[in-house]
Amino acid sequence: MFNLKHYEAVNWNRPTSELADVFWKQQTKQYWLETEVPVSKDILKWKSFEHQDVYKKVLGGLTLLDTIQTNIGMNEISKHIDDLQEKAVLSLFGAMEAIHARSYSYIFTTLCSNQEIDEVFDWVKQNKHLQYKASKISEQYQSITDKESLWKAMYSSVLLESFLFYSGFFYPLYLAGHGMMKNSAEVISLILRDEALHGVAVGYFSQNLLKSFDAETQNKLKIWAFEFLYDLYENEMKYTEELYSDIGLSSEVKKYVRYNANKALMNLGLDKMFDDEVIDPIVMNGIRTDSVTHDFFSQKGNSYTIAKVKPITDDTFKFDNIN
Repeated sequence: MFNLKHYEAVNWNRPTSELADVFWKQQTKQYWLETEVPVSKDILKWKSFEHQDVYKKVLGGLTLLDTIQTNIGMNEISKHIDDLQEKAVLSLFGAMEAIHARSYSYIFTTLCSNQEIDEVFDWVKQNKHLQYKASKISEQYQSITDKESLWKAMYSSVLLESFLFYSGFFYPLYLAGHGMMKNSAEVISLILRDEALHGVAVGYFSQNLLKSFDAETQNKLKIWAFEFLYDLYENEMKYTEELYSDIGLSSEVKKYVRYNANKALMNLGLDKMFDDEVIDPIVMNGIRTDSVTHDFFSQKGNSYTIAKVKPITDDTFKFDNIN
């Protein structure tokens, strides 16, 4: 005889997590695919665009971070979460992260040659500031052994999605606010809305976990959290300077990064680290173009259109006339 392990089925009819169902429904309402956004309409402006190199590097960096979130982040965190409904939500988030990573390639393929794309991905592998933040976040994902390290991984996930992405998001939003590359920015705005949801959801789950620790452990984790964030912030300032100094935007991007660092901390239920600053209104309004309706609880953007496919009928399977 042997002891048979009993596996439990997720039962959505009996809520086990206060907001898991809300997060699931919101993510499915936001579901989208990159091929249904008309990025090709940007090709004409792209050909005369002066700062293609910066734009390509921005997208390359975003692709790396979303790849990590797809292949490591959500998988590892979900693996160590006990609640089955929260596991399901994180798995769904992971699927959307894969769509995000593929969406950048869709923009690349539409606008760039294969040689240009290869050069960008080589730059991604060689850029020390980009690789540093990827390494620091991945390290937390791959070090989960107990509840404390699980909280650190969840904290890191929120930093990635609510803070570290935004040095990359800045430029497409800035350009869209100036009427440039607006369809590519539509893809970015769809990604950004997903990341906003992920930051809120994982932040909420992490807050509940933090409350389960005693006061001493909570204080220890908070001290670690602010030190970890500041280390990533210093690296992010160097990365921002490298990307944007030649086009005169590094100062504005740095303010935007600090703004989003505070937002990440708010998602985590922690005190903000940086003083309030005036953020470039073009960036704050960059996603509110005539083809975009960005709102945390909105539907898809206006220029997003589901592909129209004929319904399947019996005639679909009649192949008599096919040569």
